[in-house]
Amino acid sequence: MDAVELQRTYLDLTTPHVADAIMRLGIPVRQAPAGIRPIWLNTHVVGRARPARHVGSVDVFLEAFERSEPGDVLVVDNAGREDEACVGDLVALEARNAGLAGIVIWGLHRDSRELRDIRLPVFSRGTLPGGPQRLDDQEADALTAARFGMHTVTAEDFVLGDDDGVLFLPFDRAAEIAALATTIRDTERHQAARMNLGTGFREQARFTEFLAARDRDGTTFRQHLRSIGGAIEE
Repeated sequence: MDAVELQRTYLDLTTPHVADAIMRLGIPVRQAPAGIRPIWLNTHVVGRARPARHVGSVDVFLEAFERSEPGDVLVVDNAGREDEACVGDLVALEARNAGLAGIVIWGLHRDSRELRDIRLPVFSRGTLPGGPQRLDDQEADALTAARFGMHTVTAEDFVLGDDDGVLFLPFDRAAEIAALATTIRDTERHQAARMNLGTGFREQARFTEFLAARDRDGTTFRQHLRSIGGAIEE
């Protein structure tokens, strides 16, 4: 699956749909910590991860762009620092001009007004006016692996982000994940449409049958939903 196909496949899938799918598939759920958000609402980004570990200078990002492919998402590891912003308007402009799909930052950004004008999707912990006042040594794997919260992200992963947050997923299972997430999405939309027409979820989920099965066999609600093709709670 190339970048264009990946973006097309995930265009109408949300992070909750995909998170439910990877749980059903038994894949570890790797998600950015709570608080990583896009800088404007109704943002959606998907692309192969392009890691970069920040050490106090933007040249690591420029080097990442040298290695990038159109449609990649820059994954910035700044160790979640809250004492400096590490991405601003010039980095975002260079990323856009290099054909990247977006930037996700384990840290802070600045130049918020300019970033909103540039319209490249950017996710971060928040904003801070001041940039780095340090310059650390660049480690050998600074452009091959990025830490993001408790997770390590490499070019073998892809990134999906929207208003609910950011997921990191194995690239070699992208098609499988999307197929199941699409089924979950369509099921939930059908359920919501029926609810809006007056058929409650308890009726759709045959909740009375579940209560009997729980008391009789110890059936869980998730097991019951799967047996009838439900989606909520998955």
